[in-house]
Amino acid sequence: MTLSRRPLLLGALGALAAPPIVRAQGNTAWTREAYLAAMRASGRETTISEQNFAAIQARKSAAMRRIESYLKARFNGEADPAVLRAFDQLPREYFHWNYEGRANGASNAYEADPKPWGLGYGSALSDYLGQAYMTQACAPKPEHVVLEIGTGSGYQSALLSRIVAKQYSIEIINPLGTAVQRIFAPLGYSNVETRVGDGFFGWPEVQGGFDTIIVTCAAQYVPPALIQQLKPGGRLVIPIGQPFRRGQFLYIYTKDEDGRVRSRKDVGVYFIPMTGAMMNRPRPAGAPEPAAEARTPAASN
Repeated sequence: MTLSRRPLLLGALGALAAPPIVRAQGNTAWTREAYLAAMRASGRETTISEQNFAAIQARKSAAMRRIESYLKARFNGEADPAVLRAFDQLPREYFHWNYEGRANGASNAYEADPKPWGLGYGSALSDYLGQAYMTQACAPKPEHVVLEIGTGSGYQSALLSRIVAKQYSIEIINPLGTAVQRIFAPLGYSNVETRVGDGFFGWPEVQGGFDTIIVTCAAQYVPPALIQQLKPGGRLVIPIGQPFRRGQFLYIYTKDEDGRVRSRKDVGVYFIPMTGAMMNRPRPAGAPEPAAEARTPAASN
């Protein structure tokens, strides 16, 4: 996502029965031993020195201040306390992992100059400031049921799961999606459900649909299934634009109680493309048209 004139690149199933290693970073001591045990339980055997682990933890408070300041600057002085708590609970270093290269990138967590980090298979762990913006743009509430298109590292789903009642996520890249489905149980995150599939079609088996759908890859148009699966009063946060080109924008669609769909053009972004059916199906006649005008009360690009 391009915010403050700099780019953010964002990538884009039941969990194992292993007992949870930690409940949340704020509730159970998050130590080097807990980190290594959780990594092992998720199938990512690794090691890290006490010195490096301590250095990561020491950077977190500065990153939290950066996130709060960033959100206040872009949401009219308001940083959602629930979003800040979710960031504080989540151990970001746990998600810094390259699945294709089997490489640990934990030492990069909470970097002073936030940027995306490669996960392999063409996907990336997003810039944490961009993820903070996307999360607050979703306006998550404790009773919400949320769908994410593009699981990637699992960080965005884990983040939202600390706020909402139920979090679903779909990843189209099979080896990535299969590996990432193992990472939630060791943290005790039991309200996250993921699967490998094409997010173009959403998750129609979920009865009642979704309060929020967040898409973390650039679509050329809005997949009709996502609008159909959005509850009345729901919100769809989606980047729209051509693959690997500038000029993408984040759009926020809302569905009125009577089913009418409205859209707002938000900030300029840059995401990797939505693949699968999106790449080989022409825009359906009934696909919602994005708003022509830019209305950016929360941020400017």
